[in-house]
Amino acid sequence: MNTTTYEELIVRPFQQSDLPLLGELYENIMQCEDTVFWWVGEPANWSNVYGAFANGKMLAKGQVDIVSTITSGFVSEHYHAIYLNLKTVVECQSHDELLNPLYLSLLARAKQLKATLPTTYPTMLCIGNYATETENNAFFQNKQYRYLNSQFHMIHHFVSPLPDVLLPEELEFQHWSISTLSEQQQYLEIDKSIWPEAPIGLEQLNENQQQPLWTSMVVRHQGQPIGGLMVWKEDDEGVIEDVWVHPNWRKRGIARYLLTQALHYIQHHHLSAATLTVLTNNTNALSLYQSAGFEIEKEEVRYGILLD
Repeated sequence: MNTTTYEELIVRPFQQSDLPLLGELYENIMQCEDTVFWWVGEPANWSNVYGAFANGKMLAKGQVDIVSTITSGFVSEHYHAIYLNLKTVVECQSHDELLNPLYLSLLARAKQLKATLPTTYPTMLCIGNYATETENNAFFQNKQYRYLNSQFHMIHHFVSPLPDVLLPEELEFQHWSISTLSEQQQYLEIDKSIWPEAPIGLEQLNENQQQPLWTSMVVRHQGQPIGGLMVWKEDDEGVIEDVWVHPNWRKRGIARYLLTQALHYIQHHHLSAATLTVLTNNTNALSLYQSAGFEIEKEEVRYGILLD
């Protein structure tokens, strides 16, 4: 353990006056480009954000957030997921004396959030870091966080013309606003059937819909959705999320068609690239994305513990 002491360390919730210090912390941390750093968001979220301060500086920042909530009707091995993000200035990344007090505050807040979730299912407290964040990952591994999964962050640069991909005549493609309550419920039911271990939930759906240039694309058969995805803008790139095809309609080119339409949409809005994520063990999806011109950019690993 590092022998550095922090006699004047103060750990407390984030507040408005901390924003300049947060900016300095961010600049320091992002010296390492491959870092998963959460921004604090709107003031309504600041009850989930804590900082560690000493000598007039913010040395570390952490926050927690409910990422997925399991509703009734799923098998017992599924769990609610609360995610935690904890980062320090570069020179203190291995300082447990700094990390531990902040972690304990975040753990206590995570337990408060857990108390708001349905008790039918357990809750997992998770982290997601790039594989290259070895010191941060080691901190959580030493606290008995176990490996959950990993995913590739992939990127598509528009260096060659996009191919023309045809959709079978009996199928219909359209943009889907998902604007009414019944449409939202329909989409959430589809989402739960495709990703029962991490359903998107209404709050996350609404948050996605607020992103710049957000749209949902869907393929229908006789009016019923059988495949879809979402697209929006982050910085100067297009983000593709929630690519899905109903199991009965897979291996018919629907995912490739949707992916191509999403790329056309992103290119039409003059964005520099398209990004998406895929589980590293999802070989079929990985092969599809690579064949469509996506390249692996980074790997993110996820660890978790049951939150008792």
